[in-house]
Amino acid sequence: MSQNGRDVVVVEATRTAIGRGHREKGVFRDVHPADLLSTVYRGVIERSGVPAERVENVIAGCVQQFGEQGVNIARTAWLQEGLPIGASAQTIDLQCGSAQQAVGFAASQIAGGVHDVVIAAGVEHMGRITFADTAATQERFGRAFTERLLDRHQIVNQGLAAEMITERWGFSRTDLDDLAVRSHALAHAATESGAFQREIVAVETPDGPVRRDQGIRPGTSLETLGALKPAFKDGGAITAGNASQISDGAAAVLLMARETADELGLRPRALIVDQTSVGCDPVTMLEGPIPATAAMLRRGGIAIEDIDRFEVNEAFAPVVAAWAHEHRPDMDRVNVRGGAMALGHPLGSSGARLITTLLHVLEDEDRELGLVTMCCAGGLGTATLLQRL
Repeated sequence: MSQNGRDVVVVEATRTAIGRGHREKGVFRDVHPADLLSTVYRGVIERSGVPAERVENVIAGCVQQFGEQGVNIARTAWLQEGLPIGASAQTIDLQCGSAQQAVGFAASQIAGGVHDVVIAAGVEHMGRITFADTAATQERFGRAFTERLLDRHQIVNQGLAAEMITERWGFSRTDLDDLAVRSHALAHAATESGAFQREIVAVETPDGPVRRDQGIRPGTSLETLGALKPAFKDGGAITAGNASQISDGAAAVLLMARETADELGLRPRALIVDQTSVGCDPVTMLEGPIPATAAMLRRGGIAIEDIDRFEVNEAFAPVVAAWAHEHRPDMDRVNVRGGAMALGHPLGSSGARLITTLLHVLEDEDRELGLVTMCCAGGLGTATLLQRL
């Protein structure tokens, strides 16, 4: 199985550990976002053994593209690492799905013969470029949403959108907190077993190298989560415990044409079978994984039972709950090493992180077919179907 055009294979994928997005307590508080991104660039190149001069293009996702993350961070991170100047680079924004879309764009370029070797990546340093900074920038340069847009769509913040999904599908607070408890337990188990070691590349900080995700809380229980107050509205179900964490991190995936991998004597690890991005209601905005997954199943002529492992981004617990309600997967196949409620969600990098984790899960568990899907602000969804080789 493969998408139209040349076969596109994943040769390497890596990520940083994920730090808390806190200016004082985050492990990456003193690390520039370009340093996070350049670390994973170097990581996929060195681990794969691909000569850096063979990389023709670099595509990186980043949501908050201003300040330290502005001026095409995909390119500046590449150059500061001393990598060959002949590679092109661009930074893209598809909100939370940015890095997954970077992988999609890279795969499309390779399948279409535009490039042979492309790095798709993503970065977000939410501790140094905060939501407050975003609001100030929007105020300085104009409203984020024009009056014409708001006349058509009564757009709210994502937390309220998550509340709408919770109400629409009839989930209880306990339903959501159960998913959060599960996420922390699985992420902790994966950390303690060493399951994340292969995918993480160390980041040098003034306090020493960081190789361990910072946001996991091993003692998370229904009791501890039940004590948290609703974050977005009185009497609501969404809290800091059943939503993704504000985080810092980067991830990268090295893709190439199958014949290029053969030429370089490299072992392809996975095939990009198919990919898509879709639009959905911009008000509830977070149900994009439902139609994106449906598109993958329909186009591939497969059933949900045919997919061995899923990575569904845990932006908010009701996103996963609604997706599961509609598609009825075996939940033992979903987010088997935890998700963003435990690990964190560095916006622009999470898509590449999910693909990196899925690749390693498929290899470690000797499985074949995996799906990554994400919701994105503005009413968007992304999906990538991966086949381990």
